[in-house]
Parts: sequence; structure tokens; C-alpha cells
Amino acid sequence: MQNLISNMRNFFVITNEHKDEGLNVTKEIQDYILKKGGTCSYFVSTKSNWNEENQEKKKVVPEHTECVIVLGGDGTLVRAARDLAGEGIPLIGVNLGTLGYLCELERKTVFDAIDRLFEDRYDIEHRMLLGGVGICGGKEQGETLALNDIVIHRAGMTQIMDLVVSVNGEYLNTYSADGIILSTPTGSTGYSMSAGGPIVDPKADLILITPVNSHDINSKSIVVGADAVVTVKVAQRRAERDEEAWINFDGDRIVHMHVGDELVVKKADKCTEIVRLNRVSFLQILRKKMQEYH
Repeated sequence: MQNLISNMRNFFVITNEHKDEGLNVTKEIQDYILKKGGTCSYFVSTKSNWNEENQEKKKVVPEHTECVIVLGGDGTLVRAARDLAGEGIPLIGVNLGTLGYLCELERKTVFDAIDRLFEDRYDIEHRMLLGGVGICGGKEQGETLALNDIVIHRAGMTQIMDLVVSVNGEYLNTYSADGIILSTPTGSTGYSMSAGGPIVDPKADLILITPVNSHDINSKSIVVGADAVVTVKVAQRRAERDEEAWINFDGDRIVHMHVGDELVVKKADKCTEIVRLNRVSFLQILRKKMQEYH
């Protein structure tokens, strides 16, 4: 893939407060970059106050930032990628936890990686995002982005739900299930995979529809094109009409749903740029992850 940026010198670090306690790694990275003649500031990320944090990130990222280094794990990188979507700033993840699919670097490799970034020896991958809009009580909610997945899951009751799925306005199926996962290719190795969905190349453009604990033995994950508009409606299953569900965006923001409410999902106009330094393919990463479970 062609290198799209040159003379990378201006960095910004987003740090998971629980993965880098005391900010030791963050400050080591900042000092290293400053000694090499670059610029570097940082932001401490938490999972709380999702909306406020989202806006705060955009405020504190310096205007001329050329790369965001994310310290934590895949979850931290997912949140940063979603929150900074459309800013035109590529990200690279440093894994301070268990092996992930998204974070390419580890603590012991981060300084060599910074050298390569200064020397402009890197590639950039473009990852699609999903945009989801909840229509609840007849009122349309604002669009929320997701890099991994948008999930509808039952709330409050042990009973399953009936979820009516349509694609481009055409009825597809009614799932009697605990929920539905709408996933990007990047998210195919997450919750969707654990629910029986396929693993796909993260650089692909498509949407995965995967039921969660479906009570229909023939229910399978379905893959549709990236230009599809997927609508999921909470149908009435009980006379009391007391079915409730939650919409979850990348495991963070939550929207409450009742019978008759809908979720509309499509490919977002914005994308995420991920920096790649190594020639390690997705298949190599996948093979290594599979070997862990043997």
C-alpha cells in the first residue's frame, strides 16, 4: 500500500488509564519523541463519560498531529478510532495487555516503531465504519459510529426477542434470539465471531449480520454488501408489549429500545486509518491467535 504521509514528526498519545498506571510508558514515549526533535502531547482515556470524552479528544488533539499512538489494547484503539473518525489522522496501537488483532506494537517494540515512523517507513490501511441511527418512540436519534460492531441485545428479561431484519427495505428474516450483531470486517474477530459469525479480511467492505443465541437451528450469519442499509425492528412477542432491548455501539454508548423501535445501520461516510509497520498479514495474526487455543 502506498505511503500517504511524509516527514512524520508530530504525535499525540491516547493512553488507557488502567493499562499504563502512573503513565510510565506514556512519558517514556513522549520523552523519546521530543529527544528526536518531534512534538508529542497525550490524553488519558477512560470508558466513562463517553460523549464528553469523545468531544474532549477532538479538542485536545493538536491541529498538526500526523499520527496518534494508542496505548492499551484493541478496545482502547477501537474507541480512539471511532472518536477521531473523519479527522484524517492515522492511528497505531501499542498493546499493553493480551495479544489482539488491531494493536501491532508492544512495549518492547514501540521505540523501534517510532524510529520507523520518523523515517516514513510505514503503510496505511483504511477500515470502514458503521453508522447506526436508533428510531425510538418515533424519534430519530443522532448517528453513532462503530469500528467493530453495533449490537442489539435483550434487556431486563430472560425471554428471547423477535427481531425483524430488512435489507434495503426488503424483508430478510425474523430472528427469535437474544440479539443481533451488525459487524464490520474489523469487528468480525470480536463478538460476531464468538456468536458463530465468519472471520473476514479487515480491509474488506461488507456488513455482517449475526444473530445471538438464535432459537432457529437454521439461523446463520449473513454477509451483505457495504452499500446495504440494514434495519432491525423490535417486534411484539408478548401480549404485554413489554419487550426491551439495548443498542450498543462498540461496547460503549447505549440506546434503549421498546417494541416498534428500529435501528438503521449502513456504512459510514467516514473511515479509520490504521498505520502498519510490519508486513505481517492478517492470516499470520489469525494463525497465531488460533494456535493460542490449541
